[in-house]
Amino acid sequence: MKSLMQLALGADWHKLPASLKAHYQAGSNVDIGYLDIEFPRYMRPYLWLLHGFGALLPRSGKGLSTRVEKDEVSGRQNWRRTVTFPDGKIFLFNSHWTPSKGNQVIEFVNAVMGLEMAARVAGNELHYDGVRYVLKLGRLMIGLPEWLILGHTTIVERELSEGTFSMDFRLTHPLFGMIFRYSGVFCTQRLPS
Repeated sequence: MKSLMQLALGADWHKLPASLKAHYQAGSNVDIGYLDIEFPRYMRPYLWLLHGFGALLPRSGKGLSTRVEKDEVSGRQNWRRTVTFPDGKIFLFNSHWTPSKGNQVIEFVNAVMGLEMAARVAGNELHYDGVRYVLKLGRLMIGLPEWLILGHTTIVERELSEGTFSMDFRLTHPLFGMIFRYSGVFCTQRLPS
């Protein structure tokens, strides 16, 4: 069975380093690592609102213990992120990924709101570039330009060693600059079926 990312990348799948292939393998797996989360202070109220809808995290921090459980069911990949802060507060950030056209995937943070991204391999890195935000209303998919919502999304994932990879997620608005970033280092473990 091919994974969602294997289908999106097509022939470029074989160019991915081993740690990124493990990260996107079909079946159940877990990424264990840490995140650094940063954003301008003025974004905090907006992030609390977005988190209420299932998007992003409303607290910043460094070296935050993070666990990301993933499984694939019927062509849909489910991501369950658990981020633990030093004061013991735990934040959950769940989403599911579905295929779109060509090399694109959509990450939905709830049943209605999603981000469509184009995936590509560049050297030994996997890059995502935001295409648009989407609202799914039944069978109707409404596209919204990135600048209208949070700005342009980029993600870069890079193998550090055969067992670990780094990731860097950024939201950059054309007027306000970088408004949200999380980055970290992870290793992937396969979960029993």
